[in-house]
Amino acid sequence: MKSTLKPFAAALFAATSLAAIATVAATPAAAETVLRLDEVAVGELDPAKATDYADSILMFNVYDTLVLSKQGGAGVVPHLAESWTVSDDGKSYSFVLRKDVKFQSGNPLTADDVVFSLDRMKALGQALSYLLANVEKAEAVDAATVKFTLTSPYSPFVSALLRLPIVDKKLVMENLGAGDGEMKDWGQAYLSAHGAGSGAYKVVSHNPQEETVMAKNADYFLGVPAKAPDTVRLRYGLEAATVRTLVSQGEHDITSQWLPPEVLKALAAGGAQLLTESGGGGFYIKMNTTKKPLDDVNCRLALTYAFDYASGIKMVGITDTVSQGSPASGALPVGMLGSLPAAEAYVRDLDKAKQYLAECKYKPEDFTLELSWVGEVPLEERFALLMQANFAEIGIKSEVKKIPWALFSEQVTKPENTPNISQVFVNAVTGDPDTLIHGMYHSSAAGTWQSPEYLKDAKVDELLDKGRTLTSDEERAAAYTEAGKRLRELAPTIYAQDQNAVFAASKRVSVPALSDKSKAFGLSGMGFSFRLMEMNE
Repeated sequence: MKSTLKPFAAALFAATSLAAIATVAATPAAAETVLRLDEVAVGELDPAKATDYADSILMFNVYDTLVLSKQGGAGVVPHLAESWTVSDDGKSYSFVLRKDVKFQSGNPLTADDVVFSLDRMKALGQALSYLLANVEKAEAVDAATVKFTLTSPYSPFVSALLRLPIVDKKLVMENLGAGDGEMKDWGQAYLSAHGAGSGAYKVVSHNPQEETVMAKNADYFLGVPAKAPDTVRLRYGLEAATVRTLVSQGEHDITSQWLPPEVLKALAAGGAQLLTESGGGGFYIKMNTTKKPLDDVNCRLALTYAFDYASGIKMVGITDTVSQGSPASGALPVGMLGSLPAAEAYVRDLDKAKQYLAECKYKPEDFTLELSWVGEVPLEERFALLMQANFAEIGIKSEVKKIPWALFSEQVTKPENTPNISQVFVNAVTGDPDTLIHGMYHSSAAGTWQSPEYLKDAKVDELLDKGRTLTSDEERAAAYTEAGKRLRELAPTIYAQDQNAVFAASKRVSVPALSDKSKAFGLSGMGFSFRLMEMNE
């Protein structure tokens, strides 16, 4: 979608201030700072419906959660909750809330708000609600204590709470829209356009197709530094050419990560700084293991070794040191809990590719591979053409097909309609490996856009189930490492590269969480916590 844009005022001034003595001196206050950035449409403001990157930016600024992703390391730290305990059977979690938190409405945070937030998310059953599917109930023990009861032990539960924004129950109940039952619409109409959180930024206005305007919350319980932007304008659906022009003219501060490499390269050459976020996911080339010839593991291994990983990373390179991709060693990005070491990253080996192809029960002359790419992601066409050239070198014919996202997500629900080869970017939505690998490879998850391989392997299922029930990080890491090795043997996927999000930014803004690894978060999007940014003018 193309938006009509007008330059925004860079500074607004206070009128006057009263001098300490009897005279009145007209003294301008500090200029208001405005941060301007963009993301793909649509910006979803309702916490129960938020799912993608733009939505995450809104959630991490307008709302708060019980825990927060640890800055500069793995795991989570207390946030709205000051502490928690776990029962011996791993099925009950009790959280003690901070007593100094108020919502932007002025209402105090209580355990009832936490219970309401969970009940609302589960009742609507959309977006990331599946992360909390095994929560049987939540109850307010007292005003400052909330207890969650699970149907079965689930080790990643606390990290799943990163995706449960806490909403102001009283405010929502005062704004219920038309609907059936006591809860009517659960406040959907209201929350689609208004904030009901305790976050560091308040919603001033919201158009999900065009722009969300936010302003500092002066009463935020952790405080908002003076150098953080006073106002934020998050625009949606800007074309690459528009963004490039705005940045060059000093009218835009941070681009989305979806710009083509050549545009990012041009902006960097023009003086823009490059911000990066990594470690949360990867670029996966999926192989349908139910249709010939890729129902034969030898054929899949042949493609795995035929793919030119180095050229793929070069294609998304921005500078000599910054790229949108880095070498992958397996299903989990290098550095994530349980990932395989960087030294085991995939490299091309045509001799091995030919050896495995010779052992495949299908002959290259008897089939033509369908290489699909999602129409809304032009970069995937480049990878499809790279694959076509790579596979031709070992005698495999293929045809490249463009598929709209809506059609692709429908096709993959049935194995017979799923293309031989698909391409997807997948991230761990809580930073925990379970939310990345389970949805791709557990047999119960087959047939979604994340799992078009239709893999069914008892050993993989067993290891992924262990990752959900083992309690220590060491044990969980061992299970995921073993699963990663098993997946390399089965080769359901070509692990093209670990994904690095790259953003071009003006020199007006400093973003430590996206420029200093010691201050980076292990959760995609959290680096855009505006209260942690600094405006340099």
